Amino acid sequence: MTDLKRDVKDEPELTDTGSLDDTRTTPVLDRGTVDPVYQAKAHVLNNAIQQIGMGKYQWELFVLVGFGWAADNMWPIITSLILPAVALEFNQSKPPLLSLAQNIGLLAGAIFWGFGCDIFGRRLAFNATIGVTAVFGLVAAGSPNFAAIGCFAALWSVGVGGNLPVDSAVFLEFLPGSHQYLLTVLSIFWAFAQLLATLVAWPLLGYRTCSSEQSTPCTRSQNFGWRYFLIAMGGFSMICFILRFVFFTLYESPKFLMGKGKDAEAVAVVQKVALKNRKTSPLSIADLEIHNAEGQQGTDAAAALKRKLEKIDLEHVRALFRTSKLAYSTTLIMFIWAFIGLAYPLYNAFIPYTLSSRGASFGDGSTYLTYRNSLIIAVLGIPGALFGGVLVEVPKFGRKGALALSTILTGVFLFGSTTARNSNSLLGWNCAFNFMSNIMYAVLYAYTPEIFPTKDRGTGNALTASANRIFGIMAPIIAIYANLETAAPVYVSGALFIAAGVLVSLLPFESRGKASL
Repeated sequence: MTDLKRDVKDEPELTDTGSLDDTRTTPVLDRGTVDPVYQAKAHVLNNAIQQIGMGKYQWELFVLVGFGWAADNMWPIITSLILPAVALEFNQSKPPLLSLAQNIGLLAGAIFWGFGCDIFGRRLAFNATIGVTAVFGLVAAGSPNFAAIGCFAALWSVGVGGNLPVDSAVFLEFLPGSHQYLLTVLSIFWAFAQLLATLVAWPLLGYRTCSSEQSTPCTRSQNFGWRYFLIAMGGFSMICFILRFVFFTLYESPKFLMGKGKDAEAVAVVQKVALKNRKTSPLSIADLEIHNAEGQQGTDAAAALKRKLEKIDLEHVRALFRTSKLAYSTTLIMFIWAFIGLAYPLYNAFIPYTLSSRGASFGDGSTYLTYRNSLIIAVLGIPGALFGGVLVEVPKFGRKGALALSTILTGVFLFGSTTARNSNSLLGWNCAFNFMSNIMYAVLYAYTPEIFPTKDRGTGNALTASANRIFGIMAPIIAIYANLETAAPVYVSGALFIAAGVLVSLLPFESRGKASL
């Protein structure tokens, strides 16, 4: 979700529908930091999209991009939901290896698709990410052993990892600046994805899965629930892919085409969007070509990649540490993201496994109860996300107060779960954890971009995202050696959340009621 906030804030805010060359629109990067011809033409295209406004094309795209948001949350949850059944069937002594394979795939996907869509285009990446996810999710249902399911989890995660960076880029490049708040609204798809996955898992995994309490070995014929579940969720993703690829015509990004030197095609796309929205656009080829007098634009793949790399060059990194106060803030927020990046998957990715193993010790670790409880926990995440949006606007409390309180309470509720003496009390603690953690993420995604200067915001979010992903990969490794059947991972996770909350209270900036620089 970091990439989302980065792109929302990186795009210039357009406040009127003046001329296509309206110089009052502030570019993301200072002049001279990127190809000046590319920057000037991108400015013209931004204003052209703003003049067309929000219409049918963008609303249809909103729904289809929502599928990508859903996949980003749904598939990591799928991995956690099938983990107990997969571990039982394959008699795996180190179940977290499945989550490790997934996290490696997510990191690889974010890198490959994030940079790749600037080289081979948004349209291909937009359709391929969810297509790759669907294909390998379906194929994984036939996995003959643990190594196979691990490989397929990594492969479907390569697709999942590209959804947010690609989909946010696609949506932003067709979205009027006046409606960029819709990128935040897309998070509702992210929240409902968890509910959908657990809702489907309950009947399939709850009734057709080996029990951790059974004394006989778990066989494939007894344990087909997780395979049916992968078929169901892979089928859902395939339907999303078909709706994108067959029933919707995604035009290639005008900025991508312009960056390749295809000005005429870029103008044609803008005109097609205007036509679908029943509007007209004054944009012409001449509006773009007039800027060719300013110099020669790089149009090959190398130039496109160079423009991408320039967004995260060392100058923008240095800018985030230019003053002692800004360096202090940047360092703290990176540590906060890193701690949460380790704490959240260390516990959340193994909730079904924990519910099952801890439930067994309580004498009620049935698969039915395990997945019923997972569904109840998922339901509590939706109001948590909504409540977070309200909490950040409370006077004298603001972003810092909401983030510090929700992060610390998330850790406190985890510690509380270790006191559970039956499944119902463990369920209660986990519901409280999910409610507070969703508040935490809602505030964190809003606050982080606001404390970075506009021209360096992309780099700032890239730094926090990198810290988050790298520490996320460490989570399953720690879980392997800490033993998930003990409370050790819970204590580590809870301590990291509380430490992150304390660091939030030390941040020097409060952004509530203030305009970002």
